[in-house]
Amino acid sequence: MEKIVIYQVFTRLFGNDCRTCKPWGDKSTNGCGLMNDFTARALQQIKALGTTHIWYTGLIEHATQSDFTSFGIPMDNPGVVKGLAGSVYAIKDYYDIDPDLSSSVIARMKEFESLVKRTHKADLKMIIDFVPNHVARHYHSDAAPEGVIDLGADDNQFHAFNPNNNFYYNPYEELHADFDLRGYHEYPAKATGNDNFSSWAHQNDWYETVKLNYGVDYMGGRACHFDPIPDTWNKMLDILLFWAGKGVDGFRCDMAEMVPVEFWHYAIGKVKEQYPDIIFIAEVYNPNEYRNYIHHGGFDYLYDKVGLYDTLRNVICEYAGANSITESWQKVDDIRQHMLNFLENHDEQRLASDFFAGNSLKGRPGIIVSACMGTNPVMIYFGQELGERGMDAEGFSGRDGRTTIFDYWTVDKIRRWRNEGKFDGRKLTPDEVSLQEFYSRVLTLCNTEKAIREGEFYDLMYANPRSDSFSPNHHYAFLRRKDNEVILIVVNFSNRDQKLSINIPKHVFEYYGIPECEFVKAEGLLTGAFFNISFTSEHPTELLVPAYSGRMMKMKLDKQD
Repeated sequence: MEKIVIYQVFTRLFGNDCRTCKPWGDKSTNGCGLMNDFTARALQQIKALGTTHIWYTGLIEHATQSDFTSFGIPMDNPGVVKGLAGSVYAIKDYYDIDPDLSSSVIARMKEFESLVKRTHKADLKMIIDFVPNHVARHYHSDAAPEGVIDLGADDNQFHAFNPNNNFYYNPYEELHADFDLRGYHEYPAKATGNDNFSSWAHQNDWYETVKLNYGVDYMGGRACHFDPIPDTWNKMLDILLFWAGKGVDGFRCDMAEMVPVEFWHYAIGKVKEQYPDIIFIAEVYNPNEYRNYIHHGGFDYLYDKVGLYDTLRNVICEYAGANSITESWQKVDDIRQHMLNFLENHDEQRLASDFFAGNSLKGRPGIIVSACMGTNPVMIYFGQELGERGMDAEGFSGRDGRTTIFDYWTVDKIRRWRNEGKFDGRKLTPDEVSLQEFYSRVLTLCNTEKAIREGEFYDLMYANPRSDSFSPNHHYAFLRRKDNEVILIVVNFSNRDQKLSINIPKHVFEYYGIPECEFVKAEGLLTGAFFNISFTSEHPTELLVPAYSGRMMKMKLDKQD
């Protein structure tokens, strides 16, 4: 059994060594990272963080303002491209690799295939994006296998909705916008990716994309036309099978809840008939739909964004008490093994940014909780382990505390960690090295410790009300247990070291059938030091817990007969 630990990396930024990036700089000015930057050495270092999977974000060809016409790739109109590099979620060709990422544009698919092999050789599994809800306004596949009919090629554009159309239309109306389309013409106008079904695109719309039609008549009362199978279903299934056949190990499915769950039931089932070990991760934000997308849709994992992520963010920022973590996991307790935990991803503000915590150390107790409270997957975003702040004003992205997904740019801490591919740590500060070591230690424990990898979880907060030596606002305590091994985990979200007293209820010993011990040898998993501690219901366990950090105390207790 393996606990999944995902390293999400924005592919075109990882290997970019430019030190003089300029806001709104083009590729020749700011540079661009490549698939070949993920060398055996780079992947070895990513693996050493404790990761099991790497999610290469932005591999598939998307709309861009860069010129690749000399390679037979049509230009995209800048009026419907966000940023000079373009959003990686405005897919231009589902069957191709983005030319920006290749050393040789004409060999880009071969370079991708080599990346798959290198990734697997590094003992990492590979996740890529599947963007099912929308495509770029300029969508056209010039790399599809023979016999594949392009999206929209056979559409009846005089029907606003037709079950076998791939797009939604506003017949006899041209696309208009409340911003400069810079000469872009679209007739008839298609619905925009964020479910704007009018012929007007607005600045805050996903105006660079058009909505795909899965057989739901949004303009006709949301009537569903799923029998016979809509044309879009089969075309998207073919795309999934194409990439699965290339050896990828999983798909992160963008805005999965904007696509009917019936499609997922159909497509995931078909893919898993041929590739039973492949995993599907859904970006779903509506808790009322979680169980539907798991049990009927067939997803292996869902983002736990509006649950644990939002809760931990509020605790870290002192908008909520640490005891709110209990309520968070209880809401999804029946499906908790399907929830993907994280503190950062490409959509969210960087933890160390001024818009979030402002200090990377404040995230340490959060990553302990996120990574260690269950057997479900955990994910970090590249640079999180170094305290990347995301406070650059890169161009279209602006200074928003996020790492850009629209611009050609570099990520300073990643660039210095890479140090031109040497990964020798010489350009990192002592604080960055320390934080990276902390993340690596926590993430590695996810699989080296069987109690974390596959053990049971026991929340101790009900037995630890407010006292002089424990604050439910700032402290969170729980147990992980497998066989005779028990790990007591206590985190401290406050800004000062604190000596805490943690009550262990009698029920723990009765439920697990383990003995109470006045003195037991415990290993501090974060430090490697050994201590004699009390682990009994009669007397609290006393621990000195550092500020913005935690203690993980492993004990081996013989089970009682």
